[in-house]
Amino acid sequence: MLGIIAGANIMAIVVMLFFGYADHISPVNHPTLSSLSMLFPLAALVNLAFLFFWLTVKWRMAWIPFLGFLLAYSPMRVFFPVNLPSTPPDDAIKVISFNVGGFASSPDGTDAFSNIYHYLRDSKADIVCLQEDNDTWRKSEVFFDSIYAYNDIERIDAATSKAMNRLGIHTRFPIFKKERIEYPSRSNGSVAWFLQVGNDTLIVINNHLESTHLTKADRNSYQNMIEGDIKGDTARAESRRLLSVFAESSALRAPEAEAVHRYIEAHQNYHILLCGDFNDHALSYTRRTIAQNLTDCFVSAGNGLGVSFNRYGMFFRIDHIMCSESIKPYRCEIDSKFNASDHYPVICWLKIEGNH
Repeated sequence: MLGIIAGANIMAIVVMLFFGYADHISPVNHPTLSSLSMLFPLAALVNLAFLFFWLTVKWRMAWIPFLGFLLAYSPMRVFFPVNLPSTPPDDAIKVISFNVGGFASSPDGTDAFSNIYHYLRDSKADIVCLQEDNDTWRKSEVFFDSIYAYNDIERIDAATSKAMNRLGIHTRFPIFKKERIEYPSRSNGSVAWFLQVGNDTLIVINNHLESTHLTKADRNSYQNMIEGDIKGDTARAESRRLLSVFAESSALRAPEAEAVHRYIEAHQNYHILLCGDFNDHALSYTRRTIAQNLTDCFVSAGNGLGVSFNRYGMFFRIDHIMCSESIKPYRCEIDSKFNASDHYPVICWLKIEGNH
């Protein structure tokens, strides 16, 4: 009997490893297989259950799930990083990346723009990258001029798109150049701003990548499944349908992520800071592609799940800050106490330490 259980544990580990490394599969060629990386946490919990079983029943067999977790170290590290606390130096650069949702979705009914404006003012961040920085009717740039010396907002949606989308940067460092990273999308985009930071040039890349294209009904259905309101065959059928929706949007994001990666490769002689809403989870092809040759700041200096999206039970880390190897992240956190948007702010303290 124990032999059968050991075999089941090994099979569970094989599945966990496939899910954990499925982010290497191109969603363009194999969208569903690539999206199975979303199921890695469930597979890891199954292996954890086996670990508790062996420790209780026959502790010498616990090497099987232990080995499984060792082999899955890389995805485990990305999904749930654990780091010792580090105090940023006094001259560290404080960076915030925040999808503000067009300043339109404070859950308590208060004025989202006012809440976010005062939050950013009080944060004393050196660089703020905003996604959906769309509050043009109140001329938000005028308000930010009272906080930051240098502000720029770039419209990234196509003229034919019904959804307005803008990327904004607000900083105390001079901006002397900007470039659009070209890839086809109706309402998403990536923009690179060149900043003068002391004697260094820092390229700040702000991104808003393809949405999941889930309807409100899709989101409600997902939340109902998480809460256990949909069960049995209905839940399985709905899971397959939602996985298909996630897979299709992932295939649209893949070329966007690859375009951003090519831009980073072409500018490796610069210090690079990358921020944004990837609209994809931590173990996705999108994140892995962009993170090549960069340091994922939350993985390097954060702790835990780092959930950055806070609606419909979709508790994922989809907002990221990354930097080139010449920049050291000292601390990175998600401010889950501030919920004036459907995203939480990502905050990192960094320092340029290398030379280019």
